[in-house]
Amino acid sequence: MAEVNTGNDEKAKKGKPKKLHLRVDFTPMVDMNMLLITFFMFCTTLSKPEMMNLVVPTKDKDVPKTEQNKVDKEKTITLLLAEDNIIYYYLGKNDVENPAVLLKTDYSPEGLRAILVQRNGAVIKQVRELKKEKQLGNLSEEDFKEQYNKLKEDKDGQVVVIKPTDASTYDNLVSVLDEMQICSIGIYAIVEVADGDNQLIENYLKNK
Repeated sequence: MAEVNTGNDEKAKKGKPKKLHLRVDFTPMVDMNMLLITFFMFCTTLSKPEMMNLVVPTKDKDVPKTEQNKVDKEKTITLLLAEDNIIYYYLGKNDVENPAVLLKTDYSPEGLRAILVQRNGAVIKQVRELKKEKQLGNLSEEDFKEQYNKLKEDKDGQVVVIKPTDASTYDNLVSVLDEMQICSIGIYAIVEVADGDNQLIENYLKNK
């Protein structure tokens, strides 16, 4: 609160301005600051960073090349992040001589997400069932996480190889990683673009 002390009116001389003594009480402001500090500390405690598991190519020389990062090509989709928010992708193995294997999509829900949902539909359905059981109280948090991780780490599930080109942006990569979580893709890797991938894009644009 602020208080104004006007002094003794009887002793004030005629025609002379009165002296005002202003005293401001900052006690309410201190209480407000403490409430704000407590609020932000509480919110910061709840906002814990989450770790994201990434699969990268192995460099273990003791592992035979035929066994390194061995995946089923029929369950693999390779994403080439290009310029202008365009995603080129192909299923299975790269075929430079056949530009028709390369397809194009974007980051919209009707684009990349629709493709991943179609290819990973079985896992997504099981994840939804797990979440439903958890909401009903039939699964504990630990059991849910254990079964959820088993579903995502299944080697027979969908595998996504992400290859950002020099023309792509950091935001493009973040958007793709978000789609991995949304579509319950358990196995995905960020890999450098190979010469064959760049050639495949060039052949695609020439035959467009």
